[in-house]
Amino acid sequence: MSTNSPSPFRLLALPFRWLWVGLWRLLWLGNPLTWIEWGTRLWVRWFGLSQHSFVIVNAVRNQRRATLTVLSVAVSCGLLVTVMTLQRELTIPPESESASLRLIARNKVSLAQPLPAKQMPLIEKVPGVVAVSPFTYFGGNFREETITSFAQFAVDPVRFRDLIVEGKVAEGDYEDFIRDRTACFVGKDTMDRYQLKVGDRMKFTGTFYPVDLDLKIAAVYTGTVDDRNVFFHHKLLDELTGDLGTVGTWYVRVASADVANDVIARIDQAFENSSAEVRTETERAFQMSFMSMLGNVKVLTMSISAVVVFTLVLVTISTMSMAIRERFRELAVLKAIGFQRRELFGFILAESFGLAALGAFLGIGGAWLFWGHINLQKLTGGFLIYFEVTPRIMATGGIVAALLGMLAAIGPSISVARTSVVEGLKTLD
Repeated sequence: MSTNSPSPFRLLALPFRWLWVGLWRLLWLGNPLTWIEWGTRLWVRWFGLSQHSFVIVNAVRNQRRATLTVLSVAVSCGLLVTVMTLQRELTIPPESESASLRLIARNKVSLAQPLPAKQMPLIEKVPGVVAVSPFTYFGGNFREETITSFAQFAVDPVRFRDLIVEGKVAEGDYEDFIRDRTACFVGKDTMDRYQLKVGDRMKFTGTFYPVDLDLKIAAVYTGTVDDRNVFFHHKLLDELTGDLGTVGTWYVRVASADVANDVIARIDQAFENSSAEVRTETERAFQMSFMSMLGNVKVLTMSISAVVVFTLVLVTISTMSMAIRERFRELAVLKAIGFQRRELFGFILAESFGLAALGAFLGIGGAWLFWGHINLQKLTGGFLIYFEVTPRIMATGGIVAALLGMLAAIGPSISVARTSVVEGLKTLD
């Protein structure tokens, strides 16, 4: 055998090597920075070198580092936007215009403590109250689920109709819900999720109450901020539990938002120093009290955001420091031919800001597209409803990236300013 013939191991490794080279070239050609560099070099060849083209060529001259920098900023910005969106979802529940007219009165001691049913006539007499209904949380599990994501509430069906004014009957007849004591009024999202239809039965296993529910779907509602809940007759719950003469909370609608604070004060005062004092609050405040049970979500998300921003600072500063250190000789030449310090700072700032802006565009835009086209409500079992990446959140992420891009240019600019022309020319590339 000739000593120059390739070994069998090299022959076996050739296909993998060709595959790796082909994949690498494909990624290189698919990299937007490659096309930016080519386009800029063609521009320089045809129209001459300008300050803008000079900055672009320097920014993408080391494509591997530039690509990793842009991807790092993109991932960090995408994560930052996601965390801010999660904070908004958990701390600012969605609210409709009609929700500002609704109040919820609960036991002042604890939400778990019931209220006497005999309070309703007194609440109805409060000036400004338009409608009031018992509103008791059942908290059952649907079918064989161990945790059901949608809530079930016992209400007075006749009075309840005047409370959810924004809700529209999508299927069935609300009058059927009123007539049948075992009927229920179901949100359209729940109907679609479980592929239910009017006339089907919904069975719930009690968790808070030692009773089970067997309800018939009579009507379907839509148009509210949360089309998932199930409403059934409070009289049915009274019958199953032996008529305890209590309710969980009172659901109240006022005539206008201007009288809401006065109604809150009057209801609280009506039962002051009684055996069942109440605490009345807006529907929004009531929802926020539920969110507070999860802990201090705002502090947690702010801490995560701070870690993301700090990581982004380290990435951008280290990248720009390496890039400028490699070009000390070139910057010294620019100093020697007459460029001022402020002009060199402008070049460095434009390069740093450009990479940060490109990464922010990819990260924030990618997060907006991803969360806007994924059914997160289905994936989280209904825990997260909207998860909307708002323009304000995207603008905040963009401002953070822009500030960090400018911050990353300060350190290298100071080093360039302190380095003399002679010292810069002595630097090895």
